[in-house]
Amino acid sequence: MTPSSIFLIDGDRGLVELTNQPYESEAILQQLLALHPGVLSGKAGTGNLLLVGREMGVPSEEGGGNRWALDHLFLDGDGIPVLVEVKRSTDSRIRREVVGQMLDYAANAVHYWPVETIREQFEDGCRERGVDAGFVVGEFLGVGVGDDGVARFWEAVATNLRAGRVRLIFVADVIPPELRRVVEFLGEQMSPAEVMAIEVRQYRNGDARAVVPNLIRAPERATSSIRT
Repeated sequence: MTPSSIFLIDGDRGLVELTNQPYESEAILQQLLALHPGVLSGKAGTGNLLLVGREMGVPSEEGGGNRWALDHLFLDGDGIPVLVEVKRSTDSRIRREVVGQMLDYAANAVHYWPVETIREQFEDGCRERGVDAGFVVGEFLGVGVGDDGVARFWEAVATNLRAGRVRLIFVADVIPPELRRVVEFLGEQMSPAEVMAIEVRQYRNGDARAVVPNLIRAPERATSSIRT
């Protein structure tokens, strides 16, 4: 049962009730995940997810232009691409259309995304932020910039892509029953790809804000967490 309120114990204000409220826009939820990917793994900080980019272009043929745009692409600590698509529960596409959309992205990404494309997108984003890409990856992995671990990480990304070893995550403020059933079914059938949904509810009271993630996946995988 989802609570309609949660309570924050504030030293100055005492007990503060935060009520469940919808996101004002999909962009707010997307920005939250980009800044705090730990929401996707239930851990503070990055949660061991490295953001490659937002609105990541996905082609539908070899050497072709981008046909679709994936909301977020992350990489986990094992070099597994994590494809994230975000919808608000008020968007009717969250029930069926988003599933076909995500499968299109994944099916074409594993064929037409060379690791060089992913790495270039990541490095372009680092340059825009004025940071060194090698340093960011090294810090993410907990190794030095010149460590072999950085090169092995990108090799692992390439290997995972070729093997179709990707993780597909549907994110919404509320996951409807129709999508929940599809996610659980696909999670049972798809291998080595993983499929899951994460419900990220927002609770607010003035400037005080909290988000509560809830992981949804196939029953037999329910005991294992997102790889970190």
